[in-house]
Amino acid sequence: MLYQTSLNEVKTRHAGSILGLLWLFIYPLLFLGTYAIVYLYIFKVRFPTLGSNEYVALIFCGLIPFLGFSEALSYGVASVVASSNLIKNTLFPIELVPVKAVLVGQATQIVGMGLLLVVLTIIGKLSIWSPLFLLVWICQLLFSMGLIWILSSLNVYMRDIQNIVAVLTLILMMLSPIAYTEAMVPAAMKPFLAINPLYYIIISYQSVLMLHEFPPTRIVMPLISMSIFIFIGGFWFFRQMKKVFSDHV
Repeated sequence: MLYQTSLNEVKTRHAGSILGLLWLFIYPLLFLGTYAIVYLYIFKVRFPTLGSNEYVALIFCGLIPFLGFSEALSYGVASVVASSNLIKNTLFPIELVPVKAVLVGQATQIVGMGLLLVVLTIIGKLSIWSPLFLLVWICQLLFSMGLIWILSSLNVYMRDIQNIVAVLTLILMMLSPIAYTEAMVPAAMKPFLAINPLYYIIISYQSVLMLHEFPPTRIVMPLISMSIFIFIGGFWFFRQMKKVFSDHV
């Protein structure tokens, strides 16, 4: 049921547009092109160990999970309010509404990741570490679901949450290491990276897909712990909050 409703939601969101599902390809490529132009030709960022094509691939490694995460947030925060008719529906538990939003948001990431793997194959950057991106993806999904359980339930009582999240998403885009590496960040600013959950996710993707190494312990341990804690805590929080949803939607 969850798979089928998520698939139908993806189709519905693109129904009526001229390009339809092609937007799933166009959307990440437009972002990638913008990043590449700004950082390669305006800021003229160069890496001694990476050519221009490899640098673009490095950007793609961070951009794709960010787009998947941001779309999940965009769909998920208002999902409970938008599905008020399901609150007393026993056929489709309300707990699955935020989960469906996360899965729908992953459509762009699935397509983008496919494009990225093709690019990595062409430039010869695939390695034995590459399949580990699936484990990072699982951590990303767990974290996203837990976070959206929390935010979507809070949004029932404070509708400003969805507006705040929209602004924070833009801020996270600039503060996440999508087009720059951890080494480029001044030492005084590095503590601020540590409070950004996307920092751990993006660095892990870049490590296994582009740098051909297992993510450092200081990255992978917080990533796993954070994902499990937020997933379990978010589910518990949502179950507590849903008891009074019907009085506010």
